Amino acid sequence: MKKIFYILFCLPLCFFAQDDLLDEIDTDSITNNYADAAFKGLKIVNFESTKLVAKKDFTLVVAHRFGSVENGFDSFFGLDDAVTRLNFIYGVSDGFNIGISRSSYQKTYQGSIKYRLLRQKEKGAPFTLVGFNAILINTALSEDNLPKLEFVNRLSYTVQFLLSRKINTNLSLELAPTFFHDNYVMVNDQDNSQFAIGFGGRYKISKRVSINLDYGLHLNRASDSPFRNPLSIGVDLETGGHVFQMHFTNAQPMNTNYFLGQSTGDWSEGNIYFGFNLSRTF
Repeated sequence: MKKIFYILFCLPLCFFAQDDLLDEIDTDSITNNYADAAFKGLKIVNFESTKLVAKKDFTLVVAHRFGSVENGFDSFFGLDDAVTRLNFIYGVSDGFNIGISRSSYQKTYQGSIKYRLLRQKEKGAPFTLVGFNAILINTALSEDNLPKLEFVNRLSYTVQFLLSRKINTNLSLELAPTFFHDNYVMVNDQDNSQFAIGFGGRYKISKRVSINLDYGLHLNRASDSPFRNPLSIGVDLETGGHVFQMHFTNAQPMNTNYFLGQSTGDWSEGNIYFGFNLSRTF
């Protein structure tokens, strides 16, 4: 276990309160020569964004993914097969967050840290760089099906760097190289250590509304894997103290390891999921 926590916490180099969010919505510009509000949500859709929770703020993110709309009225367009995730995030400082979450997908618990390494600045850094590390525990694995199951088999890890640039007032882009490791994989020929790169962006169409999109390219998926790369598109709505995100995606799970490694939906077949993320800062 000591090695696990060393990986999680040592590998990295060595929403706002209601009034604050409204101020950010109203300005959405350059503050102290720093690029501000590249993303308004803590996630673009599935991928983490470079936004962090402010110092001493506590944010609750309720995320919901319904079942596939492909099944129509049989599952009431997915409402009968929903997955929910609760994520609690605290701002230790303006540049360092800690989080803990629980997802109904594989009954997964996650602990995470998110930290800013660089911040885009006029006549300074041309981009913002944020690190994200997580450790996951899959409590749904059963010893009845896996007689040799040990606790270590339930563990997964995430190491991710988020590189974003606010191109102009309306457009922000992000690149997210990602390493993730699952001690137990569902596909026989799949490497436990996996690599992916995420692409994401936000385009503001009005003062409080934006279109968001992200895509994850898995770089070493097994040739016989049934899983697919996640593609998601959504809308952000900002209403003082809340950021409400609605989207369609072919990935029902919401933890990084799972939406990158276990997405089953297919846009070409209409096998997609409607969902939302709702953030509230206290």
